[in-house]
Amino acid sequence: MLINENIQIPDQELEFSFARSGGPGGQNVNKVASKAILRWNVFATSALTLDVKSRFLRLHQSRITAAGDLLITSQVYRDQLRNQESCLAKLRQLLAQALHPPKPRKKTKPTRGSRERRLQSKQHRSKRKQGRRSAGWQE
Repeated sequence: MLINENIQIPDQELEFSFARSGGPGGQNVNKVASKAILRWNVFATSALTLDVKSRFLRLHQSRITAAGDLLITSQVYRDQLRNQESCLAKLRQLLAQALHPPKPRKKTKPTRGSRERRLQSKQHRSKRKQGRRSAGWQE
C-alpha cells in the first residue's frame, strides 16, 4: 500500500478480517460480513523509519494493542470492498499525522504591558476587597 513517495507498506503486513456489521442492510445484514477490520503490526514493520515509528506510537498509543497491532475498523458501507478502502484511507490519515515532526515550541516571556495589567488588576481586586471590610475591623 502506497502512503506517499517515501513510504510504502508491503501488502503482506496488512491483515484484513471481516465481521457482521450493525446498521442498515435489511434482510442482508444478518448474512453478510461487511465490517472490515484492519490489523497492522507497527512494532514489526520495516516500512517506517525509527523517528516516524516512535512518533506514530506516541500519537496513536490508544489504538495499538500490547502486541503492537494497530486496529482500524470500518462499517460505514454495506460492502466489504468499500469498507476495506475506508480502513486503508484511515491508515493513510493516521500515518500522515506522524510523518511531519512537530514544530519546536519557542519560549516566550510576558510583555511589559501584560505584566503591568496583571499587577493593576491585582491592586484593583485588593482595593475592592478592602472596601468590603467593616470600618471597625482591626487585626
